[in-house]
Formats: sequence, structure tokens, C-alpha cells
Amino acid sequence: MLDQGIVGKTYAPFTVEVEKGRLRLFAKAIGETNPVYTDEAAARAAGYRSLPAPPTFGFTIAMDAEQPFLILDDLGVDKTRSMHGEQSFVYRGDICAGDVITGQQTVLEMYSKKGGALWFIVTETALVNQDGQPVCDLRTTIVVRT
Repeated sequence: MLDQGIVGKTYAPFTVEVEKGRLRLFAKAIGETNPVYTDEAAARAAGYRSLPAPPTFGFTIAMDAEQPFLILDDLGVDKTRSMHGEQSFVYRGDICAGDVITGQQTVLEMYSKKGGALWFIVTETALVNQDGQPVCDLRTTIVVRT
């Protein structure tokens, strides 16, 4: 059984600078062919400040800061017994190359299934840009086999 005392815990803020090269590689990795994600001129012509982050890039920001692993470490979970279960996004603004994104993760809930054989840890990570403007809220579920 995992310690549910972690529910409600808010982790220290983390900050990640969004780089053009990283955005281009991400776009390529997900098969995105729209030139706004790889060509600066196309991005500006479409009204962006710079290359925009493709959808789901917000989770990459959280992963760069190793946020899901902090929870597993706090719970003493062997990472080989866990997996990414679910992800959802609420977009509040654009994330573009050159932005400095700050995030903060909170554990929302934990519940078990299969008589405690599987635990589900639900978190929310709020991302804001360098101006303090919200850009994305991430909701993540981590599944742990006990």
C-alpha cells in the first residue's frame, strides 16, 4: 500500500527555457508537418512570437524537470513498477521558443484498484510564462503496480 499522505503535496516550482531546436525535434518526433512548428518565418506569419510549441509539449517541460519521478521517489516506488497512465491538457496561452516556463506540480488524489495491486496517482501541473501568464495546465495519472 502506498502512503496517501502525499495527496495535497505541492512541489517546489521548476523553470525550463523553451529552445527552438527542442521544439523542432519534438515536432519531428510526433510527425508534425505544419511549417509553423519548424520555420520561424511561417510561425511569425501565423501570428506567433517565435516557433510555437506543438500540442502536448507541456508534458515534455514537466518531464525535463523530472516531476513525475519526484512523487515516485517520495513514495519509495521502484520506477520499473510504474507507467504513465493518462495525460490531459488545458491550454491557456501559447508557449513559444524563448519563453521561460515555470511550473508547479500538486498531487490531487490517489486511489487503488484490483485490491490494491494497482495505484493511480493523479497530479496537476500549472505552467506559466515569464510574464506570469498561465499557458497550460497538465493533469497526469501515474500507475504503480504494487
